[in-house]
Amino acid sequence: MKRTITALTAAALLVALTSGCGDAAAGDDADHVTVTVGYQSKTINTVTAGTLLRSLGYFERELAAQGRKDGITYKVEWQDYATGAPITAQMTAGKIDIGSMGDFPLLINAARGKQLNNPTHLVSVTGHNPRGALNTVVTAPDSSLGSLKDLRGKKVSTSVGSAADGTLVRALQRAGLDPQKDIRKLNQQPAVGASALQAGGADALSQFVAWPGLLVFQGKAKALYDGAELNLPTFHGVTVREDFAERRPKVLDAFLRAQIQATGYLNDRPVQSAEKVAEATGLPAEVVYLYNGSGGIATFDPVLRPELVAALKKDVPVLRSAGLVGDVDVDSFVDDGPLKRVYGAGYAERLGAAVPPSRSEVWLDGEDRTRAFDSPAALLEFVAGHQGQVRAAYVPDAATGTRWYADKAVWVQDGEELLPFVTAAAARAHTESHPGARTVPYATALERTS
Repeated sequence: MKRTITALTAAALLVALTSGCGDAAAGDDADHVTVTVGYQSKTINTVTAGTLLRSLGYFERELAAQGRKDGITYKVEWQDYATGAPITAQMTAGKIDIGSMGDFPLLINAARGKQLNNPTHLVSVTGHNPRGALNTVVTAPDSSLGSLKDLRGKKVSTSVGSAADGTLVRALQRAGLDPQKDIRKLNQQPAVGASALQAGGADALSQFVAWPGLLVFQGKAKALYDGAELNLPTFHGVTVREDFAERRPKVLDAFLRAQIQATGYLNDRPVQSAEKVAEATGLPAEVVYLYNGSGGIATFDPVLRPELVAALKKDVPVLRSAGLVGDVDVDSFVDDGPLKRVYGAGYAERLGAAVPPSRSEVWLDGEDRTRAFDSPAALLEFVAGHQGQVRAAYVPDAATGTRWYADKAVWVQDGEELLPFVTAAAARAHTESHPGARTVPYATALERTS
């Protein structure tokens, strides 16, 4: 027993020494500094500040260069979590210096930091979608649920306080349902919720990237609601403890430079990036590319666009009504100073850059690039002529522009046009407003173009 207690005490002391809150109390000294980064490996909208960044080693390289200038040896400790909540808990405890998470968790991060007198600041964005397509509600493949209104009285799994929970709340309200009274909300981690959906313990699952896309790709779910129907921006971003940023501004600059480099790598080499993230996470590369590929659901750009900050302010009342935060001063939480310092004059140019539209793409087996097409019909024609060679095919939703798997989309034939939709509800809305339009199976859509 004595040996056990001693071992546990030593282990606890080791954790305290390596937690890396950037000061002497955390085990740092004048010559050695540990920087602790919290990330979500499978939340692939954060890869430029997490999974991909870690894989590329850019942050370590930047810190090594900085260390040669100031005579300090830097060490990076990466801590992987499933959601943003534990990252916030560790940050407010002074054990994580820099973290990445979604928009709703960012607000909780801001609120908890202020409440516990350990304030944090949003300093950059990882990936974003201008319409909200990063979050999706899915059901079992054989589910009879056809729209959000059908969720009345049903069990819906989500992670309370997450961006996906925010999408669920807003979507239900627009559908005329009370998120608190009209459904039975199950507060579960993404993996637990996915298992519950498959086992019949949940009727629907509302989650963030990449869970919905993964389950649909695996044939374990179908999309019920596309978050882009809200037409409200969603994003993930990087938050830093205020005391750490003030004490270690050069380290924060190094991190942001590394994030910018990782963003450039992802945008220049989307297929290779998808493969790297897939290798690190165990996710299929085809799922990663759905979100992170060229013209994918997520657009990666570190700058803090005004429309994203405005969306963050609109999120506050949703979280407040759920009792998760009080008032959050978004303007004081957002700090673009460090990123402007790193970008220099190029920051204003980045702010004005347009978000690239989604497009139809095919990824053939054995190729390290995808092929783009001007229309879904052109993609179908190519796929029909390359049966057995297609690794993945992606098409943008005809209404929202959300990229989806061509073979999982709901296809509508409207005259000579073949239109893909993420959900059956969206396809039904189109056919009801366009006389003569009708849904057709994917195989039929392929035949129409071959």
